[in-house]
Amino acid sequence: MPGTTREPANSHRSLRQRLVNKKCQLTLVVVLLLAALAQAQTFTTLYNFTGGSSDGGDPVAGVVQDPAGDLYGTAFAGGAYGDGVVFKLNTAGAETVLHSFAGLDGQTPTTPVILDKAGNIYGTTEHGGPGLCGGCGVVFKVDTAGNETVLHSFAEGRDSCSPDQGLVRDNAGNLYGTTTRCGSSNKGTIFKIGSEGRFTLLHSFSGYPADGARPFYGHLTVDKSGNLYGVTFYGGVHGRGALYELSKKGTFVLLYSFKGGRKDGCLPYGSVVQDKAGNLYGTTGDCGFNDGGTIWKVSKNGKETILHNFAESTSDGCRPYGGVARDSKGNLYGITYACGANGGGALYELSTSGGLTVLHSFDFSDGADPIGEVLLTAKGILFGTTYAYGGDGYGTVWMYVP
Repeated sequence: MPGTTREPANSHRSLRQRLVNKKCQLTLVVVLLLAALAQAQTFTTLYNFTGGSSDGGDPVAGVVQDPAGDLYGTAFAGGAYGDGVVFKLNTAGAETVLHSFAGLDGQTPTTPVILDKAGNIYGTTEHGGPGLCGGCGVVFKVDTAGNETVLHSFAEGRDSCSPDQGLVRDNAGNLYGTTTRCGSSNKGTIFKIGSEGRFTLLHSFSGYPADGARPFYGHLTVDKSGNLYGVTFYGGVHGRGALYELSKKGTFVLLYSFKGGRKDGCLPYGSVVQDKAGNLYGTTGDCGFNDGGTIWKVSKNGKETILHNFAESTSDGCRPYGGVARDSKGNLYGITYACGANGGGALYELSTSGGLTVLHSFDFSDGADPIGEVLLTAKGILFGTTYAYGGDGYGTVWMYVP
C-alpha cells in the first residue's frame, strides 16, 4: 500500500505511546477519571479484531450500515486462510465472518463494501484471483447466504489490475471502480461492471501532466446525472495529485492539480464529497503549511480553497488518508492516520466557520492508525475502524456519539 512521509502498511507495529502533559489544577486522579467518563459518553470501541483464523485483522477501509443498524466491512488479513475477510458486526457488537478469502477468489481487501437493496455485498480485493496474473485482484459479490461470486478477475497488461479503491453503484445497478495499476500507461484505470455483468474499461490514467495516476483508498463519487468524481495520488499538472471528473458520456476532465508546498496540499487519498452547489471536498495526505496534509474545497469552476492545514502536533491530527463526510449543515468529519494527543491519529470535525475540533485522539488501547473514511449517519453518529492496535493489536471498529 502507498505512503507519503509515513507509510501506513509498514509502520503500524512500531510502539509510539506518548504521555500527555495535562496542565490542570486538579489532581491527576480526578483528571484521568473525568477524561474516562467523557470518553465513555462519546467514544466506544465496538469490536477488537484478533487477527486469527476465525476473525479478521488490520481493517484498512471503513464500514457501511444496513437499515437494521448492522455494520459491514473488510479486513486486510486474518480469516480461515489468512487472506482477509468480509465481516458483519451486529448491533450487539457480535462479529460474524461472512466470507474468508482464499487467494483464487480474492486476497487482501483494502476497500469498503457497498450493499444493494436485497442485502448483497459488493467489493474489491487488492490481490488474488485466478489466471496468469497470479494476483491482480477481483470484484466480488457476497450474497445474503454468505456465498461469494467473483464478478471480475483483473489481468496484467492493458486490462485493469490492483483495485485499491472500492465500488460505487448507480441507480441502474451498474458498478464503478478504479485500479492503481495496468491500463495503457500502467498508471491505473476507471472501470464499469454493468448490471448484466459485463466489464468495460472506461479510462486509462496517463499521469503527469494532463491526467491523474494511481488512485488509492475510498471510492469514486457519482452524482445524480451519472458523472464520476475522484482523486489520484500522483499525476496532474504538477505531478502531486489530481481531482478529476469522468462524465457519463466518458469525457475525462482534470478539475484541479495539486501543487504541493506550503500553500497547497499534495498526494490526495480517499473519496470526495459533493454539496448541492457542485463544490467538491476532500483531503491530501501531505504538504500544506505544516506538511501534515490539508482539507480542501474545489468549486465548480476549479478554484481551490484550503479549509484546514493540519498542524502535525498533539493538538491536531496529521496524515489524513481518508476523505471527509459532510452533514446537512456543511460540517466535515474525518480521521487522521497520525498525530493527535497520543500519536495514534485523531477523529475530527471541521465546522462551517473553519474551526477544527479533535473529537477523539486514539490512544492505542482503543486502536490507532485509522485509514478508512468515517461513516456519518442521519442521526449524526460516526462509525469507523482503526488499522492497528486495540485490545488484541489487530485494529478495531468504533463508534462516536456527539
